[in-house]
Amino acid sequence: MMEQSSGLSKEIGVIGLGKMGSGIALQLASKRWRVIGYNRSREKTDEHANQGIAPAYSVKEFVNSFQHTPRIVWIMLTAGDAVEQIIFGENGLVNYLQKGDIIVEAGNSFYKDDKVRAEKLAVKGIDYVDVGVSGGPSGARNGACLMIGGTKKLFEYLEPLYQTISLKDGYAHFEGAGAGHFVKMVHNGIEYGMMQALGEGFNVMKKTPYKLDLKEVARIYNNGSVIESRLVGWLKKAYEESGIELADISGSVNSTGEGEWTVKTAEEMGELVPVIKDSFEFRQKSKDNPSYVGKVVSALRGQFGGHSVKK
Repeated sequence: MMEQSSGLSKEIGVIGLGKMGSGIALQLASKRWRVIGYNRSREKTDEHANQGIAPAYSVKEFVNSFQHTPRIVWIMLTAGDAVEQIIFGENGLVNYLQKGDIIVEAGNSFYKDDKVRAEKLAVKGIDYVDVGVSGGPSGARNGACLMIGGTKKLFEYLEPLYQTISLKDGYAHFEGAGAGHFVKMVHNGIEYGMMQALGEGFNVMKKTPYKLDLKEVARIYNNGSVIESRLVGWLKKAYEESGIELADISGSVNSTGEGEWTVKTAEEMGELVPVIKDSFEFRQKSKDNPSYVGKVVSALRGQFGGHSVKK
């Protein structure tokens, strides 16, 4: 018999057991949450079943596996059609969830899509909240940074979940459907610019007549300087792993969309974001014009996001 929870039960379902979803699911399971896992590929679901995650092999089975209501469904899929299908598709969540259940969209969805989803789900009495997650796979597994949208009431109800998943004080609420993903979108646009600046700067140092040890430059930059940061630390690690030439790293940089969204949103607002725009355009052009700058940016993507950046 389904148990109605007066407070937040330590039960959650995670859809999408890739690098990020896996980290979230395993972190929660290690902290004594009951976690139900569903992934489109059966192999991923089986793999996590061996690590304490209750397996489900269809959306219907996933929803029926909950022991408490309201159900909390954490979605961590590639933004766009995959999210739409898992929520609203022929065999999507809306066909099985009940009034009062909660969907947490924790991928990098476009904030305008969140507004539409929240309105459509509200008609059915299903709550929807958007959460931007930063920190890469390591953060997902060990403590992430969370940017949370939705209503204040829903935030307060789910706050014990956010406290469990995040670093200490590593979460904040921003009122409104899509607000969390909006803040995360701009975060990723800023990230584009910061990575581009590092790539350009270290390229200049590599081309100088001085015989600079760029690994040592990264080390000293990351020890009390104004630009000390996790990114500089990750660059040092990349040099340690791949050498100063970054020989095994691609000089072409992939883009996941958030930089472009930031540029387009700023243009809609009549605001200028030349640094972010230039860094996005560099990535687009790098597909046909690989360079050392591209190698640095790619190496950083590989370090913090676990993205495939090898040649």
